[in-house]
Amino acid sequence: MKLTGALVLLGAALLLTSGGNCGICPAINKDLDLFLGGSVSEYVSYVSQYNNESAVLETAEFLKTCVDDKLTEEDKENARSLVAKIEAYPLC
Repeated sequence: MKLTGALVLLGAALLLTSGGNCGICPAINKDLDLFLGGSVSEYVSYVSQYNNESAVLETAEFLKTCVDDKLTEEDKENARSLVAKIEAYPLC
């Protein structure tokens, strides 16, 4: 559950850096979709489009594997639901 909390904080931080309109950048949305639902290879391939350094790719692979091993489908769905609720918030 600690990792879920970290994902919630990550989502909040992403919204704060989105330019003030509360909409999440499409690239970040795609990243979150792959992070929570894609395969390890899909996620690492997507990350490599933006940063191809071996240390970054190794870390992306480690984090994605950790998420897949530790989070339940319910945890992942809760994280997706949070992002959807934030984007739908009327004050955004």
